[in-house]
Amino acid sequence: MSSTPGNAGTEQTTTVVIGTGLSGLAVAAELRRHGVDSIVVDGLDILGQAQPANTTSLQRCDAADSDTLRERNEILRHLRNYAASHSVDVRNTTRAVQLTMLETPDQVAPRWQVHTPTGILVADHIVLTRCAHSQLRRMLSDFGIAVGRNVAAAMRAIGIYLVGVGELITPSPKEVLRQAKTVGQAISAKVNPGSGLAGGGQPSRGALPAAGGFAVLTC
Repeated sequence: MSSTPGNAGTEQTTTVVIGTGLSGLAVAAELRRHGVDSIVVDGLDILGQAQPANTTSLQRCDAADSDTLRERNEILRHLRNYAASHSVDVRNTTRAVQLTMLETPDQVAPRWQVHTPTGILVADHIVLTRCAHSQLRRMLSDFGIAVGRNVAAAMRAIGIYLVGVGELITPSPKEVLRQAKTVGQAISAKVNPGSGLAGGGQPSRGALPAAGGFAVLTC
């Protein structure tokens, strides 16, 4: 699949991934392997309908040892190569500035508008990679959605998925890959109900490496 231009300044796609770092590229690569189109844009400045939220100040930046940093950089290098060679739509210079929920009476889940300086991206699914849990709770409250203890479950119910978002600390590179694989398969199962992934089916060839190691990514 590929993104589809709509009206002037508007594009339609299946998934918008917000964040062009390790988490964003990992989930975009997983979606690409399952034939699900996505557009990857840089981090979000404003979450919700009115409340400004600068994710740069909220992003967790935990000290990591040299081995972890080397591992992260190596995985990131492979992901960038994969994105370039498989035409993953990564827009490093496009920044999301606002997220708007669109009510769709004929659908169970809403659709989403991601506003950027150059136009609007309309998608069925959103993947967030740079938010604190307190920020996510505030966003859900802005949308009038009740939140229990499980923020991630509340987000999934409205078509928003989290990758690389930890409760207290930044997830390790291996945990990010695990989350990206899980989210990629979950979205693919919704887009292609007959794929069998929702019931634990086998991922497509070249899926992200399982937690515990990483490898050169293949198609």
